[in-house]
Amino acid sequence: MDVITTHVNADFDCLGAMVAAKKLYPDALMVFAGSQEKSMRDFFIKSTSYALDFTRIKDVDFNLITRLILVDCQHSSRIGRFSEILGRPGVQVHIYDHHPVSTGDIAAEGGVIRECGSSSTILTLLVKDRGITVNSTEATLIMLGIYEDTGSLIFPSTTVDDFHAAAWLLEHGASLNTVSDFITQELTPEQVSLLNDLLKSLKTTSLNGVDVSIAHASLDYYVGDIAVLAHMMRDMENLQALFLVVGMGNRVYIVARSRIAEVNVGNVLREMGGGGHATAASATVRELTIIQVLTKLEDVLRAIVSP
Repeated sequence: MDVITTHVNADFDCLGAMVAAKKLYPDALMVFAGSQEKSMRDFFIKSTSYALDFTRIKDVDFNLITRLILVDCQHSSRIGRFSEILGRPGVQVHIYDHHPVSTGDIAAEGGVIRECGSSSTILTLLVKDRGITVNSTEATLIMLGIYEDTGSLIFPSTTVDDFHAAAWLLEHGASLNTVSDFITQELTPEQVSLLNDLLKSLKTTSLNGVDVSIAHASLDYYVGDIAVLAHMMRDMENLQALFLVVGMGNRVYIVARSRIAEVNVGNVLREMGGGGHATAASATVRELTIIQVLTKLEDVLRAIVSP
């Protein structure tokens, strides 16, 4: 039995990549490994017209899985119960991911791992090259993934391939009106309050002659989609490299964005237990206070930022 899955706290790129992967593995079950981001949950509530053929994880017989197809993820720690079958005799793993290959710990027998704007892009071009067609609903869902992870094709991580994939999906009926409705999000009151706290704490320091900005906040409740705030702050303050450090409960979340080659945020946050791209990365730190995380982050930055 084939199963297509992705990382917990799935986003639209996960959804789009899973839908595209289903075109390559038509007999596979699509199963979320865990929770979804708020934007995804809202999508499933509002878009009842999209009949998505997902299987609940509790309905999957793990003993019958012979091939696991992972999208947008290479880390065993991020796929929930599916990590239990990694390395089991008779189970193949295929990975389709746009993050650097060095960031993962899962060995794959198939798939494609290469850097571009989104995992949905990689799978779209494979579908296109194999002469497989998609309907307008599928094209729209996959386009959601590309638009989310590339910032509607304007993030620095966007590549020519992302434009080619988006053009092909548009030719096959992708609805940009629908994409716009779900990609454009209004901030929740909790996000507005957090954004205000982060702006108050924002500090820009010159490290090795490069300006790096850090903002921090502590909360006694969880606020999702911090990445939205990172993009907003970067644009509002015209920042070159930004790190948001937010303590929530017993965890500290870091989200980073960079416009400059001197600050490779993927390399920086790999030293903090996370990872990502040169221009966008994140990490979750446990067992350290926010002060300890900020101190460690500054030490890592001094060592890694290129003069």
